[in-house]
Amino acid sequence: MGSPVHRVSMGETWSRKMHPDIESERSVRPFSVEQLTNILDGGAQNTALRRDVERIIQSDPELSLEDNYFMTQNERYEAAVKKSCIVQMLAQKLGWSEGLELKYAYRALSGDMVFTIHKVFQKALESLGSDEQIAKWGPMCNRFQIICTYAQTELGHGTYLQGLETEATYDAATQEFVMHSPTMTATKWWPGDLGRSATHALVQAQLICSGVRQGMHAFIVPIRSLQDHSPLPGVTVGDIGPKMNFEHMDNGFLRLDHVRIPKENMLNRFAQVSPDGTYIKLGTPQSNYLSMVVVRVELLLGEIVPLLQKACCIAIRYSVIRRQSRLRPSDPEAKVLDYQTQQQKLFPPLASAYAFQFLGQNLLEFFHHSYSAILDRDFTLLPELHALSSGMKALLSELCTQGTETCRRACGGHGYSMLSGLPSLVTKVTASCTYEGENTVLYLQVARFLVKTYLQAQASRGASPQMSLPQSVAYLATPGQPKCPAQRAADFLCPELYTTAWEHVAARLIKDSVHHLQTLMQSGVDRQDAWNQTTIIHLQAAKAHCYYITVKSFAEALEKLEREPAIRQAVKRLCDLYALQGILASTGDFLHDGFLTGAQADMARTAYMDLLPLIRKDAILLTDAFDFTDQSLNSALGCYDGNVYERLFQWAQRSPTNTKGNSAYEKYLRPLLQNWRSKL
Repeated sequence: MGSPVHRVSMGETWSRKMHPDIESERSVRPFSVEQLTNILDGGAQNTALRRDVERIIQSDPELSLEDNYFMTQNERYEAAVKKSCIVQMLAQKLGWSEGLELKYAYRALSGDMVFTIHKVFQKALESLGSDEQIAKWGPMCNRFQIICTYAQTELGHGTYLQGLETEATYDAATQEFVMHSPTMTATKWWPGDLGRSATHALVQAQLICSGVRQGMHAFIVPIRSLQDHSPLPGVTVGDIGPKMNFEHMDNGFLRLDHVRIPKENMLNRFAQVSPDGTYIKLGTPQSNYLSMVVVRVELLLGEIVPLLQKACCIAIRYSVIRRQSRLRPSDPEAKVLDYQTQQQKLFPPLASAYAFQFLGQNLLEFFHHSYSAILDRDFTLLPELHALSSGMKALLSELCTQGTETCRRACGGHGYSMLSGLPSLVTKVTASCTYEGENTVLYLQVARFLVKTYLQAQASRGASPQMSLPQSVAYLATPGQPKCPAQRAADFLCPELYTTAWEHVAARLIKDSVHHLQTLMQSGVDRQDAWNQTTIIHLQAAKAHCYYITVKSFAEALEKLEREPAIRQAVKRLCDLYALQGILASTGDFLHDGFLTGAQADMARTAYMDLLPLIRKDAILLTDAFDFTDQSLNSALGCYDGNVYERLFQWAQRSPTNTKGNSAYEKYLRPLLQNWRSKL
């Protein structure tokens, strides 16, 4: 294996020898870790390129992350700006593209950079702008002649885009749009790069032309002077203050007081306003959401999944170093990873991390397949793409958040230390459950798609030829197995069996949700009230559908590993565990209509528990395959060499509380101590 880049940091002075407890885990290699890394990276050439970028990034002391845990919010922001500017200059010097190299640089720096929303602006421009607008604004963005943000969320509205209050009123006399925040709740709130960095904002606002509201559209609004960076007339802008994480990110607020912008600053690929104020629709109402779809798809592998992978890497490495209690009285203290309960905590998140990696790659392929057609105003695949991106963002962020917190707790007291790297991973991934669409709302958007598709499938039955459904929901048109055929525990290790089981449950729950909706409507309840009274059921159906998609994707990924039997065996155990973990967590759904019997549920549990010791043998190698460098992990518990306790002690010495005097002693402690002494 090409070993990860290591860098002596935080003043490390102890021997760099590999800890024997972690070395023993790597001494037997049933499969090639290097080859698995190549598979996860999408090819050996990508692994080589990523490591080249990491070596360049991590050889520059100006790009070190080692003091992050001791910085204030302002210091984190300034350090992130510095890193981002250095990386941009490196990219220009070395000819790095906007693609892989900069993504690898972002990964190497653990996302501790600014300008991330500048890139969201660029994606929105490419998605919603005309060719002329892209030609005008694109080069300025690429060269950082302007710094941009994407301003959508407001104080009073987030995921419900139709409720946004910011207005863009067309003035035909001057052929300008008047951008205005009519209420306090219309204040744009949360956009990154807005608080202190951005010169321009892509503002999502309600278009008003000829006195008629036409819904949400995107407008490019200059907000700061390019001469001295001061706010422009009519613009009130600043930082929103401390958050749970993203201290380096200048999340901001923006109020607009009748700010005028040229007519051509409305992105107009899918909608235009003529000089006299006539509205011309060129796409569907959903096409204005295309930029959000783009961002959600790229978030999965770029931002969300790596956080869970890092947490697994840290917790599993620490769990072979940490020894506690004895399995037998005569034995030495055992590695905590040898306990079944620790395996049950850590292996499902590890299985999820692999499941989501393969799913993210599949979704990215589908996105690229459909994106160019959508830009050419062929919207055939847009509903499915929207449903998939919404559902997968919701499921992955939810399970990554749960898994990352499980990893933190599995590290006991040391997992509570910021120096473990785990608290910052937890708070960072927690934010993903809300940004770019609150998860419950996203699940319900998926549910609407599922209800509509199910009704179409029912209407087409008996018709000739049978109507073709989108690929991800094609199973709704075919009758599934009514009963699980498993006769022994080993049967539950068959991907076809558990994929079919998830397909059955998802289809049944969708059918059930439609039935409840229709029953209420038939009783006289209007559709909106009927929907609201059944959303819990729809939510359950949407989650089952999304889980089915991930199981199916994981099983399909195994088929592509046929030429790597040793890797396939190790990865298949994770696939089995992921599918069975879900079944055991939702056993009632599988027992409900008799698809599983109680005896079969016991078999599934037996199969699940039998997998744990098999995965245990490969656990360190499976996390090594993620190939995170020590600097990127920035964890005293998770470094490659396993020298956990030395590193924790050494890093703690650098805390400002240990390197600076104790001012509280002079102000408060000494008077308190001397007060008692004077009375003795």
